[in-house]
Amino acid sequence: MSIEERVIEVRDARPAEYEAVGKIVAEAFYADGQLEAPDSAFYADVLRDVAGRAAAAEIIVALDDGAVVGGVTFVPRGGPMADIARDGEAEIRMLGVAPDAQGRGAGTALMRECIKRSADARRIVLSTQTVAVGSHRLYERLGFVREPARDWAPVPGVDLLCYVLEP
Repeated sequence: MSIEERVIEVRDARPAEYEAVGKIVAEAFYADGQLEAPDSAFYADVLRDVAGRAAAAEIIVALDDGAVVGGVTFVPRGGPMADIARDGEAEIRMLGVAPDAQGRGAGTALMRECIKRSADARRIVLSTQTVAVGSHRLYERLGFVREPARDWAPVPGVDLLCYVLEP
């Protein structure tokens, strides 16, 4: 099957897949340089704790030929997993695709699924590190725009950019 014929499946993650999703997302963040700041190493444990966030958010997986290759945490309406979402906004968090599976459409498929699930939201928001240039291109290609007034830093040395989409 050629890359053009390949179909990436997206669906809710199953509990048996949580460990794989956590590992993939942490690997993607490491590969992208997002866990290099001195105070951000603890975040790898947060990324791996998919079961911990599944109770408060939706965990969506991307599968390529039946194998989990990516995942994202989707927060449709605030709650403990929301970092920057305001009233009426959905939030996308912790998007990651296995480094060896990047470029096959899994990230795009995950983002499109989040956008689809945001039909009732007035806006969709997300935060991304300044070093995640490939992610920025994906977000912009899907219509997200920067909102610098909402940029923030969860810890010193980790500067996050805010992107928004009004569906």
